[in-house]
Amino acid sequence: MTASPIEPSPRQRALAEAVRDIERHVGSLGWDSPVLVFSLVRTAAALAVNPALAAELPEGAEESARLDPEHLLSVEQDGLPPAGTLEELLAQLGWPEEVDGAAIVVERIVVPPEAETDMPQDPEAAVAYLEAHPDRQDVRIVAGVLRTGESWCALRSRAHDSEDAVGGSPDAVPGLVEALRATFA
Repeated sequence: MTASPIEPSPRQRALAEAVRDIERHVGSLGWDSPVLVFSLVRTAAALAVNPALAAELPEGAEESARLDPEHLLSVEQDGLPPAGTLEELLAQLGWPEEVDGAAIVVERIVVPPEAETDMPQDPEAAVAYLEAHPDRQDVRIVAGVLRTGESWCALRSRAHDSEDAVGGSPDAVPGLVEALRATFA
């Protein structure tokens, strides 16, 4: 007998929907995007503090917030601090109490594990090796976390670039989830 899947909490469902919305938005922009960072705030709480915000929300967001107090609004962050690596960028991020969560969008090259054995140690040579590898796959990852611990990841492959081919789970990219979670520590 197999165990039945655990029903996600309303908060987990809201986060998953916010991450999917971010992925759809970034997907509409095409590939080769820079790293993007979004703050996540509960829409109802944001509207309570600033009712005029309703005029700036996407269609249906105000009604969604009325029906679901966990509904999240994503706000793209401009002016990210300069960083040489994703780890350096995340180490510089911190969030005020009003921010309920965060999401990050990155694109990565994925190769089969056996291809990594021949990868050069030099970082620039490694990138060139990965970009030229015949079995490479380009993947867009959107990872989101909430201050309360929930997480969700959405993944889209350039080879299967359609909304119905976007995968997702709470822990698809555990290292990225943990690094993003650390921005709330």
